[in-house]
Amino acid sequence: MTASAGRQAALLQAMPAVFVLIWSTGFVVARFGMPHAPPMSFLALRYACSLLAFGVWIVLARARWPRDGMQWLHLAVTGVLMHGGYLGGVWIAIKGGLGAGLVALIVGLQPLLTALWLSAQQGQGAGHRVTHRQWLGLCLGLLGLLLVVGNKLHLGEASLLGLAFTVLALASITVGTLYQKRWLAACDVRTANSVQLLAALVVTLPLALMESESIDWHPHMVGALAWSVLVLTLGGSSLLYLLIQRGAATRVTSLMYLVPPCTAVLAWLLFDEALGLSVLAGLALTAVGVALVVREPPRPAATG
Repeated sequence: MTASAGRQAALLQAMPAVFVLIWSTGFVVARFGMPHAPPMSFLALRYACSLLAFGVWIVLARARWPRDGMQWLHLAVTGVLMHGGYLGGVWIAIKGGLGAGLVALIVGLQPLLTALWLSAQQGQGAGHRVTHRQWLGLCLGLLGLLLVVGNKLHLGEASLLGLAFTVLALASITVGTLYQKRWLAACDVRTANSVQLLAALVVTLPLALMESESIDWHPHMVGALAWSVLVLTLGGSSLLYLLIQRGAATRVTSLMYLVPPCTAVLAWLLFDEALGLSVLAGLALTAVGVALVVREPPRPAATG
């Protein structure tokens, strides 16, 4: 293996860990920015600024745009689901007072929903088989997730409207991931993200214009917007796109189990939130569960 190939292999192996770390900062960003901007206005700004950043990157790199009209349509659908529906649901729920722990728990059900769908498809002769080992890993990951966020659930914390938007976010990210894996052909991640963001902006901007609350350009708000654009969208969304293209849907979505535990650690480091024994046990259990899901099956020995 050449040095260049070795570096490329190392980068590919690091992609899941980097994605989880980036994606986990989403709730931290919400904590900084949410008090200073209504959710749809913040997201519309995020999409618009991200489009400008991607536009500069595309021009400098002379990246290719998709040439197939159906590819544009598929990208637009995934953009509405994975940016508009997912982020919109999460941010509206948190802005409405729903605890971040409860939102993380509900959205964290995505790997199980994905596995259930793929198993049903496999039973009809389509999709790929979810093995017994992966089912065990998914269940362990869910148990670890419950341990991590369980101490944050309080009676009366949830409202029906907040729960509805969180379920919308869960459905959007699940369907969007499966749709992208099924219908999207490989294309340049920069132009693909731009089409997705444009579609999300089209559905988000009218909702933003209906919000009565104005944006307070507090330093926390500006910092949250900058991080959302440069790190979460340009970095995290691009990595998610690449991971879905390169890996099985069950393995990719199982990484979402690691987001709430990582968020708990970040909250402990940044905001001195308690990190008790249940959280530490959940971290370990979730890590074991994800390892069982993403581990490559043993290859059969060659016969000669």
